[in-house]
Amino acid sequence: MIDLTGKVAIVTGSARGLGRGIAEKLASLGSQVIISDINAEGLEITASEFRDKGYKVDSYVANVAKREDAEALVQYAITQHGKLDILVNNAGINRDAMLHKMNQEQWDSVIGVNLTGVFNVLQPAAIHMREQQSGRIINISSASWLGNIGQANYAAAKAGVVGLTKTAARELAKFNVTCNAICPGFIETDMTRGVPEKVWDTMISKIPMGRAGKPEDVANMIAYLASDQASYITSEVINVGGGFIL
Repeated sequence: MIDLTGKVAIVTGSARGLGRGIAEKLASLGSQVIISDINAEGLEITASEFRDKGYKVDSYVANVAKREDAEALVQYAITQHGKLDILVNNAGINRDAMLHKMNQEQWDSVIGVNLTGVFNVLQPAAIHMREQQSGRIINISSASWLGNIGQANYAAAKAGVVGLTKTAARELAKFNVTCNAICPGFIETDMTRGVPEKVWDTMISKIPMGRAGKPEDVANMIAYLASDQASYITSEVINVGGGFIL
C-alpha cells in the first residue's frame, strides 16, 4: 500500500486532464498537493472539488515558461509547508504543424513550456531537495519523443525532457533524490475526447491493448515513483501506453 502522508507535492498543469488525475491520486494517498496551472479559473474549480473530497490541496497560478513564476511556485511550497518532497512536471502544450509549415511562434511556445518550463521548475526544486537530502522528481515526456509527424516542436521538447531527466538523475542520486520520466501513450482526457472519430479510431488501432489509457493509469505509476518504495529507481524512461506504437 502506497502511503504519501506527510509528503508535499507540486503538480504543474493540473487544472484539468492528465495533471488533474495525477494530483488527485497523490492527494488521495495523503500528500499535501500544490496544484498549479496558468488557467486560474479552472485551477480554483479543481481545488474546490478536491477540498470537497477532503484532500489537502493548495492552488497556485503560474506560467512555468516564466522563470519568476516557476521559482515563486517552488518557494510557495517551501514557505507554506516547510519542504518539497515530490515534483511532477506535467505542464505542456501542443502547437502541431508540419515541419515545412511550422512558424517561429509555434516552435518557441512549445519549447518554452514543454522543455524550458520543466527546467524552470526542476532547478529550484532540485536545489531544495539537495539540501534536504531527499526528493522525487517525475517529468512527463511523451511517446512522441522518438519523433512524430507534425510534431517537430513537441517531439524535440519531449526528447529534451528525457535528456534533462537522465542528467538530473545522475547529478542528484548521491543526495537521495530520484528523477524519472513518464511517457504516456494515447490518454483519454478532455483534449483527446475532442478529436474526430476517425482520428480516435486510428489512434486506438495503434494500441495493442485496444483502448485509450486513463489519467489514473499514468497517475498510478507516478504515485509509485513518488513513494519510498521506489527509492532505488532513477534515470528511467517509462512508457505507460498499453504498448502504443507511433
